[in-house]
Amino acid sequence: MSSRWVWLLSQLVRRIWFRATLFSVLAIFTALIAIVVAPYIPADLSTRIGADAVDKILGIIASSMLTVTTFSLSTMVSAYSAATSNVTPRATKLVMEDSTTQNVLATFVGSFLFSLVGIVALSTGAYGDQGRVVLFLVTIGVIVLVVVTLLRWIDHLSRLGRVTETTERVEAATIEAIRSRRQRPYLGGRRLKDPSDIPAQARPVFVSRIGYIQHLDTGRLSAIASELNADIFVRMIPGQLVDPTKPVAAVFGPAIESGDKTTDEDIAKCFAVEDTRSFDQDPRFGACVLSEIASRALSPAVNDPGTAIDVIGRTLRVLAVWIETVENGVDEEVLYPNVHVPAIKLDDIFDDLFTPIARDGAALVEIGIRLQKAFATLANFDQSRFRKAAQRHSQEALERASLALSLKDDLHKVRNAAAHVASAAITKTEK
Repeated sequence: MSSRWVWLLSQLVRRIWFRATLFSVLAIFTALIAIVVAPYIPADLSTRIGADAVDKILGIIASSMLTVTTFSLSTMVSAYSAATSNVTPRATKLVMEDSTTQNVLATFVGSFLFSLVGIVALSTGAYGDQGRVVLFLVTIGVIVLVVVTLLRWIDHLSRLGRVTETTERVEAATIEAIRSRRQRPYLGGRRLKDPSDIPAQARPVFVSRIGYIQHLDTGRLSAIASELNADIFVRMIPGQLVDPTKPVAAVFGPAIESGDKTTDEDIAKCFAVEDTRSFDQDPRFGACVLSEIASRALSPAVNDPGTAIDVIGRTLRVLAVWIETVENGVDEEVLYPNVHVPAIKLDDIFDDLFTPIARDGAALVEIGIRLQKAFATLANFDQSRFRKAAQRHSQEALERASLALSLKDDLHKVRNAAAHVASAAITKTEK
């Protein structure tokens, strides 16, 4: 339940230019600090360690880092293009936020600026003999940093933008979002079981643009509700499409005045609406992206059922997070009792994950069997809602396969696998 400003800061930190700027400022500061430290260095030390060679070393670093940075940028763009065409455009954002890539580029740009500032300062005579010693020692440290970074970059390039690597990133982002939501299923507020629980006298609140809710600041909503001595009922949660005709919330209280535009605007600002969905507070988006990767792999143009099978395995790990043990009482703790938030339905997660795969892979016996095995595993989970959802999707997938599979033997195999789902659900219920 981070505030809007904390969320905006987290978005800023993930931008590639942020780290590059941070490293560049640090590099300039490091190059100039030698001027301050110079008076404390013995005068004869420069001749003993060969600090006069720093001019040539800085020149080599400046020219090589500019070349390496240009090459790295072109490689990075190629990786983004590969992720877009081979995986899904929705996963490109995760590749762009890769911390290793950002650190590598920031290190290269910072090293280039460090050497450039050092060369300029040396040409003006600002360092002196003692300052050259400090600059020489720092330059050696920069060389070590660049070498280590290059070795990491070479290893990282072998995986950047690949289907498996990108799919793994989507899985990790989805699991993180689900785990966060499991900790706070109602984002710190009270549970809103059904929209019909909202008082009829509650005043609806609208947003002024069309887009997806990326972030909901429940803490700020609670503060507004406390000021008004009212309750705020959230109608739209992160991931949902909103427009000016759909209320995103409703406010109810004895002192609420009809048509209070200032209050409505303050409430609307708690809903961060953007053009696209985000992984942070929207676990369903990660589920949609995973199924989209499988659907693309199952398309006739790609014809890669192996990737779809890999995604089905990942869906099991994603859904297993819903039954993880949460810290005692954390998921039931209500931080904002005057804010009422609907929960994410497990059935919706199942629909996001499995419906597209079952639809696009209905004509492939290996996909049908793998889906049924996944449903059998889910039916063994120690929760009745998992069993019901697994049984429902097992039957739907079987019906799709019945219409798409032309060979009776293939259909028989899928039916046998589906029978294991039903028996697993019955056995678990009896226990």
